[in-house]
Amino acid sequence: MHSFFSKLKLVFSDSVLRKRIVMTVVLLGLFRVLAGIPIPGIDTARLQQFFGNNQFFGLLDVFSGGGLSNLSIVMLGVGPYITASIIMQLMTIMFPRLKAMYQEEGEAGRKKFSQFSRMISIPLALIQAVSFIVLLEKQGVVGELNTFQLIINSLVVTAGSVLLMWVGELITEFGIGNGVSLIIFGGIVATLPTKISQIVFSYDPSQLLTYLFFIFIAFVIVYAVVFITEAERPIPVTYAKRVRGNRVYGGISTYIPLRLNQAGVIPIIFALSILLFPQLILNLIKGAATNPMVLSITDTLLIWVANEWIYGITYFLFVFIFTYFYTAITFDPHQMAENLQKNGAFIPGVRPGISTSEYVGKVLTRITLVGASFLGFIAVLPLIVKGLTGITSVAVGGTALLIAVSVILDLVRKVEAQISMREY
Repeated sequence: MHSFFSKLKLVFSDSVLRKRIVMTVVLLGLFRVLAGIPIPGIDTARLQQFFGNNQFFGLLDVFSGGGLSNLSIVMLGVGPYITASIIMQLMTIMFPRLKAMYQEEGEAGRKKFSQFSRMISIPLALIQAVSFIVLLEKQGVVGELNTFQLIINSLVVTAGSVLLMWVGELITEFGIGNGVSLIIFGGIVATLPTKISQIVFSYDPSQLLTYLFFIFIAFVIVYAVVFITEAERPIPVTYAKRVRGNRVYGGISTYIPLRLNQAGVIPIIFALSILLFPQLILNLIKGAATNPMVLSITDTLLIWVANEWIYGITYFLFVFIFTYFYTAITFDPHQMAENLQKNGAFIPGVRPGISTSEYVGKVLTRITLVGASFLGFIAVLPLIVKGLTGITSVAVGGTALLIAVSVILDLVRKVEAQISMREY
């Protein structure tokens, strides 16, 4: 406890850290202001009814940071940018030059990579804006629009998404933590007072055991995410002795910590982005179609996509695959082996070079199997609880809790890294 308060004192006494924290809070405040500005012509009563009966749009609202439930000018949130990032990272598999740019060209290469992601996110945002507005118009949530009004509203929503993307990048560069994750986290936290008040006012003493069960599950999810995120597999490393003049360097032993879950919350965000996209397209087709055959096919596909078993299994598989995928992109065993060899370091019992690369790759594959399986299970646990209790909001709340805990852990690590830099 003493260590915590001393670190907290150091955070607020250091002018650079203080500025970064203030910048993060101000930019998140700006996001919340933007999330409260609605697009014109909304039927508030129908909007609340629409979101209350639709779990799919509840999940989308998590991604938009709470902007979608208000139909605000930033109702798309950072969704288009996340989708663009997924597309770019999938393209690294097909185009080796892109992978080299991301992994080998350092900061300049990553800036180019991010620039491509931004460019792709603009047409994606425009497509999603038109899709949402047309769909909500068909549902009666937005008043009937002529072509000019549709274009204006779509451009405003697209501009809002691009603005939010810029705000997220400002947080990453001048604040603390990952801006995109913090925007999603900010939206989740902003809905907490409403959620808590709903639980308090709708409290039924006969449902006490159910409430206690939900609290228990929430603690299990929090504990499991903290445990799996913080768990490490240390790889011992020894530095060879080198003599320079009359001085001896090296000869020390240390270790490289490999996390069980290198990818953090990213696999959850990626998996949900991919899962929600087909439902969005099918809902749009259903809203716009008049042909009975098209409507019948769309309804069948929507039932199939929304099936709890299919959704749960697909969600688990996507989280599992994306954990491996993101780990492979962000952590290169071959590059690590080269760096160790250049610095005169080696893993005891393993030959430097290719053998070290293969050894680290095997260890990383094994520990990622544990991390990916556990993260996938925690992701679908709220769906399992929902299947047992039949309460719809559990799945949405569980996903939001999972993202929130992971973002907080990442933020704490970033703050501790900044503190360590100041101490040294």
